[in-house]
Amino acid sequence: MPLSRRQDLIRALPYARRYARALTGSQPRGDLLVAESLRELAVSDTGEMSPRHSLYRSISRQFQPQDNSGTRDGLGGVERKLLLLTALEELTVSEAAKVLETEVQRASDILAHAHAGLRTVAETSILIIEDEPIIAMDIEELVRSCGHQVAGVAATEADAIELARRTRPGLILADINLGAGGDGMNAVASILRQHDAPVIFVTAYPERLLTGEAVEPTFVITKPFEPTTLAIATYQAVTGGPQID
Repeated sequence: MPLSRRQDLIRALPYARRYARALTGSQPRGDLLVAESLRELAVSDTGEMSPRHSLYRSISRQFQPQDNSGTRDGLGGVERKLLLLTALEELTVSEAAKVLETEVQRASDILAHAHAGLRTVAETSILIIEDEPIIAMDIEELVRSCGHQVAGVAATEADAIELARRTRPGLILADINLGAGGDGMNAVASILRQHDAPVIFVTAYPERLLTGEAVEPTFVITKPFEPTTLAIATYQAVTGGPQID
């Protein structure tokens, strides 16, 4: 493999990990898909497709729901892939269609059906860990607009741990950097020792978080994010499996 191509693949790895983990709902399963995709791309010609999109395509080819007719929440594998590629990974519908090797119109139709399916997700309570008051208020409004309840809003590690102990949330949405209030990942680690819940981490720099050097989150969204991105990430976290194996 040429050195330049290897370097491009390395730069694309954090995004491939994020996609694969969100798709499978599991860090180990997602990382295994990425590793298998890297082996495949090392010996194949991807033509004009970028390394990042090539990784998405290989991961998408390899991942199949256990039930090919759909998953336990009613969304099939292609629908999940399109939702994650367009919202979480910010691909256009045309780019996502190319990754999934389908026609753009078909991808658009499937995506419209998938968005409608988001409304069927089971309601849950969400603990928001965010130190910026305005951002916290925006997230709180988005969470409610997605049909969920807000278990509480915490700006510090200590507040987050105490709120989680009292409210037992169904999902945790946590910023990484809490400024003077501490570290979001430390807060979540403490909470998960006492209470099992899926977690979505929010960061402006996902590539710094998904390095492969330590236990990492399964669900990561990038600041700033659109309402649809939060809705899809929440949906996938609630229905897609545990945050850490």
